Amino acid sequence: MAPISIKRILISESVDPCCKKILQENGIQVTEKQNMSTDDLIAEIKDYDGLVVRSGTKVTADVINAAGNLKIIGRAGTGVDNVDVDAATIKGIIVMNTPSGNTISAAELTCTLLMSLSRHVPQAAMSMKAGNWDRKKFMGAEMYGKILGIVGLGRIGKEVATRMQSFGMKTIGYDPITPPEVTATWGVEQMSLEQLWPKCDYITVHTPLMPSTAGLLNDTSFAKCKKGVKVVNCARGGIIDEDALLRALESRQCGGAGLDVFVEEPPKNRALVNHPNVISCPHLGASTKEAQARCGQDIALQIVDMVMGKSLVGAVNAQVLASTFSPESHQWIKLGEAIGAALKSCTTSKQPFSQVQIITQGKHCKALDCGDLCQRLQLQSYWFSPGRSASLVGAEPQRVPTAGLSHWQPAVLQGRGVSSAPALCDW
Repeated sequence: MAPISIKRILISESVDPCCKKILQENGIQVTEKQNMSTDDLIAEIKDYDGLVVRSGTKVTADVINAAGNLKIIGRAGTGVDNVDVDAATIKGIIVMNTPSGNTISAAELTCTLLMSLSRHVPQAAMSMKAGNWDRKKFMGAEMYGKILGIVGLGRIGKEVATRMQSFGMKTIGYDPITPPEVTATWGVEQMSLEQLWPKCDYITVHTPLMPSTAGLLNDTSFAKCKKGVKVVNCARGGIIDEDALLRALESRQCGGAGLDVFVEEPPKNRALVNHPNVISCPHLGASTKEAQARCGQDIALQIVDMVMGKSLVGAVNAQVLASTFSPESHQWIKLGEAIGAALKSCTTSKQPFSQVQIITQGKHCKALDCGDLCQRLQLQSYWFSPGRSASLVGAEPQRVPTAGLSHWQPAVLQGRGVSSAPALCDW
């Protein structure tokens, strides 16, 4: 990838200090301004080449259109639903995230809420603070032997599964991208949502918020669940229909909910937050010192790599990258497409590939060893690069997910004549 000139970056939210330090050490001028209104951000952004945000800053089309010099929007975290990615793409602005920075923290909070729902810990603590001693009121249930349904089996879903298995829970799940053969190695049995709903004692969701996942748990799906099922959402507000959840709680079809995210934040649905069987948090999934340090470091290093012309990690709008590829990258893109097409012809077997061997011949490949070639094609990594993008297009030219693999967006696929498939994975 050709180097991109980034001289000034605006950080609009509280990001770990290491982010500013890394950027400055690499010759980038950094300005920190927090709690700006949209109008303030529109007035400020015009002088910057880059913008670093968390989840609080709304990077709207108006903000993007006011940014005459903007080349990069860096999200220190996973979700980019606070960024108008389509508007950024139209203007040729790269949007990137740090998909692995908060994985452990989000998984641990999910497990915390699952355990708190099981034993009513927050409610019991509040009762004690009020001077009460009521053991019968807070009778709980063991998690041992119960069934946990995990919707979305990406990084976070996997970490939740392995942790809750240590409590003796049986883990089942659904994900349209991660193969069942892979999740079986983590101890997760995959099945359809229609099969999953009635089996679960607990359900946790780990998907991006998109049209295919909005209201995934609704009146219809709650009706199919076990009576008293408990649900957790540490992913994105709106995946669980909040009105349907309240109705399920009031009818006792749902026995409790642990919510870290809401459609509106702070939430205006006080009836839901105040329900005695709801445990809620103010979007704390990534609010650990470790996660914030990782996200701040990752986004800074990704920006520095981009400035230096190295491989770009975490880009969510790959179509913008075409203008940044150096000429020598094009042969590797074509090679990736060819390899993907070849692999597709071998997919009649349901057994996953354990190894791919590439043998090269010719003067253009003499300077490359096998490791360098694999690195260029990213065949042994889930990070996002031109080679991996191309190989995926070649491997599945008719049906490619538009989310989950975060470098895919519908626009680039439609431009290649590729139809899209809904995805739930939080890669």
